Amino acid sequence: MAEKPNSDGDSFTRRAMIVIALAAAAFLVWTLRYVLVLLFGAVLVATIIRAIAQPLKKHLRLPDGISVAVSVLLIAGVVGGTVWMIGSQIGAQAEHLSESIPRAVSLLDSWLGTVGLHHPIESWIKHIGSDNSIIVAEFGGWLSSLTVSFASLLILIFGGIFLAAQPRFYGIGAIKLIPPEGRALIGEAMEESAVALRLWLKGQIVAMVAIGVLTWIGFMIIGVQSPLVLAIIAGVLEFVPYAGPIASAIPAVLVALAQGPEFAVWTIIMYVVVHHVEAYILQPMVQQWAVDVPAVVMLFALLAFGLLFGIVGVFFAAPLAVVTYVLVKRLYVVELLDTPTPIPGETKDKA
Repeated sequence: MAEKPNSDGDSFTRRAMIVIALAAAAFLVWTLRYVLVLLFGAVLVATIIRAIAQPLKKHLRLPDGISVAVSVLLIAGVVGGTVWMIGSQIGAQAEHLSESIPRAVSLLDSWLGTVGLHHPIESWIKHIGSDNSIIVAEFGGWLSSLTVSFASLLILIFGGIFLAAQPRFYGIGAIKLIPPEGRALIGEAMEESAVALRLWLKGQIVAMVAIGVLTWIGFMIIGVQSPLVLAIIAGVLEFVPYAGPIASAIPAVLVALAQGPEFAVWTIIMYVVVHHVEAYILQPMVQQWAVDVPAVVMLFALLAFGLLFGIVGVFFAAPLAVVTYVLVKRLYVVELLDTPTPIPGETKDKA
């Protein structure tokens, strides 16, 4: 009887320590959220490298390390070769783009002035120009952001290469952080999410290339200047669901507006047609062997990851949504609720 208060006190202390540890872990995760999303970006890079390395390993019978090295060299060669072949054209069009957009913004500001909005863009530019401290602060912020972005890109690329070179080593290391009784389940969930992510990437790359080619053809038909650069922007931003196509259309419409209102109208029509072709023809074909995540899930994932991680979270929102969707279905719906449900990509990968 005399030991019961001590036992109760020990139990309370243990629970209090667990709560404190969980709160500390949550605070640490929140503080390091940018690092965590960069780690996920490195996993994405590693997935791309491994997707190229696996066929090389299988068909050419290369050792795993050599197949990864060849994959990295192939990616670098394709990127470098593309820049070498069309770099001068991209540079010239980018220079023209930098001249066209300010001219289009001026035309837009003039039109806003005619409808009674008192030239808001011109007023804003004059306000910034009249205060040198704002310019200095903005320039310092841009320079700092550029430096951090470049460093983050290097970390992401080299982190992806290291992960691709030894995926089993890092995977086992991560699973060892889990209690022994849950390691098999977590290992299965990680493998299923990796399969889904790989399939989603295949479909997304097809969509990005198709959008880039279709918009380039559309710009050439309409006669919009800087078609190659605008098409590359459209293809790259296709990686970001919903927000990407809208963001890619803005510079295109501005450039077209600088050539004339009719060019801007035809550019808008072209974007609508291209994305309808993607939605109703391309996506149904791609989803036969890729991964389909419900539109509502993807939309709110874009909002949630954008709020959590900023612009980097917006860029990685789609692959993060794919992985989260698979993990929730596998660990919560199937395992905890004991409810059978299809896991995205599992039957397609086996097929």
